[in-house]
Amino acid sequence: MEAIGPLEVKGDGSGGCLLIAHGAGAGRQSPYMSRIREMLAHHGVQTLAIEFAYMQRMQREGRRIPPPRIDRLVEELSQWCDILTRPEGGTLWLGGKSMGGRVASLLAASEEVAGLVLCGYPFHPPGKPERLRLSHWPSIECPTLVVQGTRDPFGTREEVEGYALPEHVKVHWLSDGDHDWTPRRSSGRSQAALIEEGAATIAAFMKAHH
Repeated sequence: MEAIGPLEVKGDGSGGCLLIAHGAGAGRQSPYMSRIREMLAHHGVQTLAIEFAYMQRMQREGRRIPPPRIDRLVEELSQWCDILTRPEGGTLWLGGKSMGGRVASLLAASEEVAGLVLCGYPFHPPGKPERLRLSHWPSIECPTLVVQGTRDPFGTREEVEGYALPEHVKVHWLSDGDHDWTPRRSSGRSQAALIEEGAATIAAFMKAHH
C-alpha cells in the first residue's frame, strides 16, 4: 500500500513541526482541523496535515466511507513518516484528532517518534467505558500531551483521572469542552477560545521538549 495524496503544510516551523492526522468522520479541511492548524501556525508550529486514503476516496465519491481497520491506518501513517524523514533522518512529532491521535499513538508504541500530541483522544467508544484503548500506552516512550475536553464522551475528566497513565503523559483539560472542544453556552466560553488554549498548550509542550 502506498501513501498517496497531497500533504498540506501550514506554519513556519519556528516552534517545531507536527505531522497531524484527522478524525474518523471529517478530513483535514473540517472546521476544527482548519482552526487548530491556523492557531498552531500562529504559535510557530508547522503542521503537516495528511489525509488517509479512505478519506480521499470519501471526498472524491461524495459519500461516507468507514475507516479501514486501525492497523491499516497505522501502516499508512508509517509510510508518511518514512517519506518525510528519509531525506534528513531524525524523528517527527506525531499527532491527531481522535482516531488520528489513536493511530499516531499506536505507531509511537512500535517506532521511535519525537513526541505525541493527542487532541480528544478516544480512550473508549462513547457509552462503553470498559473498552479501553490504552493497552499499547506502556510501550510509548516519547513525551506525550493529551488535550481533552472535560465533557468528552470518549473520555471525561472523571474517567481519565482514574486511569494509571505513564508518567511522561501530560493531560491538559479544556473546561467544559466536548469531543470537538465545544463548550456549552452557559460556560461563557467558545470553541474558538478552547482551540486557542489547546494550541498554545501544544506549542509550549513542544518547545519544552525540543
